[in-house]
Amino acid sequence: MTNNNLLEKAKALKFYGIVAHWEETAEQIEWVKLLLDWEETERANRSLARRLNSAHLGRFKPLGLFDWSWPKKCVREQIEELMKLDFLPDATNIILCGPNGVGKSTIACNFAYQAVMKGYTALFVTAGRMLSELEAQDGANAIRRRIAYYVKPQILVVDEVGYLSYSSRYADLLFEIISQRYTKKTTIITTNKPFTEWREIFPNAACVVSLVDRLVHNSEIISIEADSYRLKESMERAAKRKEAHLATKAKLQAAKNNTISDETPPF
Repeated sequence: MTNNNLLEKAKALKFYGIVAHWEETAEQIEWVKLLLDWEETERANRSLARRLNSAHLGRFKPLGLFDWSWPKKCVREQIEELMKLDFLPDATNIILCGPNGVGKSTIACNFAYQAVMKGYTALFVTAGRMLSELEAQDGANAIRRRIAYYVKPQILVVDEVGYLSYSSRYADLLFEIISQRYTKKTTIITTNKPFTEWREIFPNAACVVSLVDRLVHNSEIISIEADSYRLKESMERAAKRKEAHLATKAKLQAAKNNTISDETPPF
């Protein structure tokens, strides 16, 4: 790296003391380079840690462990192509549709995690929690601040839309967030209901059509058809526990038989 490049790095890191005395560092340029590299690496690590913490992703299964053979319908190529995050500059929305327990949240978390690792900000929240928090705010200013919190991340994942029904008030709050993010930032939605049934989620809301319109415009829709992964994994765990129990029981019985054999007197 040239001295000019090092100087630009010092400016970018805002090491103004070093920049002001740059000519005096000529004899110690290797030490200055090491110092700048340390600082750049540490800042990158701390930034990544902050973004991961702020994303609230929790525990999730990496996409590499996703069982692609399980869904009856799931376009793997579409998901893997989107995982490159080329959609972010265009603020394209991602809609993951399918029944409960088929991996929608897992895929959404992987999108958010990949974005954080590439330097973007993300936030994962269930629809119920987000809307309840917003509705509970005391006063217009508090609501505006909380809406700004959800508008700010470059990727917002709203999980489990459709699992509960909401009043018009909740619909208006969600519409406000989606409207402020519209064409500016990516929103990822997971839902167990097709858009034609969203009036069941917000039965008396006048904004449902406009809400869906903003979400669908410039979006990628991923449909998944499968039986529940959670039920499948639960059954597999139960089968393994039963197998382990039978193996333990067989060992105990064998040990008991050996003990009886050793204790039997010879004739």
